[in-house]
Amino acid sequence: MFGRDLLSLSYAGFVLAREGALAPIDTSGLPAAPRLGIGLARLFEKREGGRQLSGALRRLGPSYIKLGQFMATRRDIVGVRVAQDLASLQDRMPPFPEVEARKAVEEALGRTIDEVFAEFGPPVAAASIAQVHKARLKDGRAVAVKVLRPGIERRFARDLATFATAARLGERLDAEARRLRLTAVADELARSAKIEMDLRMEAAAIAEMAANVAEDPGFRVPDVVWNASAKRVLTTEWIDGVPMSDLEAVKASGHDLKKLSVTAIQSFLRHAMRDGFFHADMHPGNLFVEPDGTLVAVDFGIMGRLGPKERHFLAEILWGFIKQDYRRTAEVHFTAGYVPRTHKVEDFAQALRAIGTPIRDQSAQDISMARLLSQLLEVTELFDMKTRPELLLLQKTMVVVEGVSRNLDPEFDMWAAAEPVVGEWIARNLGPAGRLAEAAESVGALGRVAAQAPGLLERAERIAQDFAEAAERGGLDGGNGRDETRRSLALWVGALALVVIALAQIF
Repeated sequence: MFGRDLLSLSYAGFVLAREGALAPIDTSGLPAAPRLGIGLARLFEKREGGRQLSGALRRLGPSYIKLGQFMATRRDIVGVRVAQDLASLQDRMPPFPEVEARKAVEEALGRTIDEVFAEFGPPVAAASIAQVHKARLKDGRAVAVKVLRPGIERRFARDLATFATAARLGERLDAEARRLRLTAVADELARSAKIEMDLRMEAAAIAEMAANVAEDPGFRVPDVVWNASAKRVLTTEWIDGVPMSDLEAVKASGHDLKKLSVTAIQSFLRHAMRDGFFHADMHPGNLFVEPDGTLVAVDFGIMGRLGPKERHFLAEILWGFIKQDYRRTAEVHFTAGYVPRTHKVEDFAQALRAIGTPIRDQSAQDISMARLLSQLLEVTELFDMKTRPELLLLQKTMVVVEGVSRNLDPEFDMWAAAEPVVGEWIARNLGPAGRLAEAAESVGALGRVAAQAPGLLERAERIAQDFAEAAERGGLDGGNGRDETRRSLALWVGALALVVIALAQIF
């Protein structure tokens, strides 16, 4: 197994060298073995063409394309320039034959194609993991049928094992690789790929987001056809809209481009801050505009989640920059635990001011919120902020969505579009209404504890009694003074147990 992984790594190294992807690497600080290996690999480098990692990964195939897309979200590991190159990777592959797709659908659903569909057409889009066919159900509804590539799980398992071997070797040879926790990164990629290759998980993601956005203006997601979906097949309604990737067609349709640009960014911010669950691959190819101007997102294989603390962090830093309150923005980083207390809030506020001040005199449409967040994450590294993958994924998605909005409207004012959404979140969660809700939740928790008080007291008494009996069995009897001490200690332990139990009920 290890030998096979080494052969795979050797071939990947050859392709990387051939495409010139190894040329930018500074080998001066590397150990002798990898320095020699890279030096030999560069002998095979082509002299023409650009030196791009993305080109090499395309040649290596589906698993490496996914690796590149994943690493585009980890600027902390690959650096800003490489991340920008990898962000350009388009997940497009030649389709596999329709006859194989039909067979895969029948095996997954346990029924023949004719039993499920009135029509089943050729592939209309193909990516590294799956391809999509247009079909029609027996009741006449047009649907999109997503089918996993045959053998894709086996292919990914093999390549993921190779990536894990490379990560282990890297950590063994280089302290920097250990600091970046490459094996943990490989594990994270494996988990992500496993989820993406179970289309039931994607169906669940669509259903969750559909519930979240049910009342949102101008944005929706497709309906899932559950009785025609399984682990390797996902069937959703067919979206009759103009793809956002065809900007000229969007313009020709007569849609309000300024309104669409605002809808795109506000929808993303609502999903991230309000719901803590966002589409992490909202590039133009995954967005469609329906005749009434509604924006519809498709392909929910890659999703991002933010916990309450991360949502609070995002809202406060955006609001802090909107209002130029750098002290408050700095305090949020410390409160969230992102920046260690070994640093000073004043110093971090100064660093934030260094980001915010240069943009103060710029027009709003010239200020990129995604670039600002990127600079913020770079500065936090200087203050020992630990890598937060969920924030990097958020930043990467924000770059894409902001690009969509600016393509629609070159004069797009990101801050004006964001302010109502961020302000609403701040008011709802951090204003009087938010504090009342938090207080009500706390009162409810205390009420639950009070209701359980008799039972808790009995449990505490039993703990105290058990402790006293254990002390007696341990031969600690040495007079009435010691007995009294043991009983007091037992009661204190019981009281402490009661406090712990009560706190567990609340938190």
